[in-house]
Amino acid sequence: MTLVGGCHCGAVRYRVDGPLRPVVACHCVQCRKTSGHFVAATSAARGDVAIEGTDALRWYQSSADARRGFCGICGSSLFWEAAGSGRLSIHAGTLDGPTGLRIAGHIFCAAKGDYYDIDEGLPRFDGGDPGVTAP
Repeated sequence: MTLVGGCHCGAVRYRVDGPLRPVVACHCVQCRKTSGHFVAATSAARGDVAIEGTDALRWYQSSADARRGFCGICGSSLFWEAAGSGRLSIHAGTLDGPTGLRIAGHIFCAAKGDYYDIDEGLPRFDGGDPGVTAP
């Protein structure tokens, strides 16, 4: 599978040449604070992702274990990367065109905002779940 995507202003573009994990919706406080809502992300092997516009790409070390990539020009949230994982989470909304991807489940539901409900019947977990986030 080959898909492309990028930020709102086009300064950061990326190409994924390889399989993508189904989308996982993360409702943790960090995802909500950095995106304004929950984050829906897929992931790919880091070696399958080529990024252009790295001069505009900024990384924020959001915890001891992970960093978040965003465009330094338009502010679009693009990536989440766990240290040493070998994988790059890609915010699904930044992919261009039809993807064929679907949401597989929700994680960190115990931290979700009080202004919305999760009611489409997909698996939900109060914290993280390696089964739903595995490649």
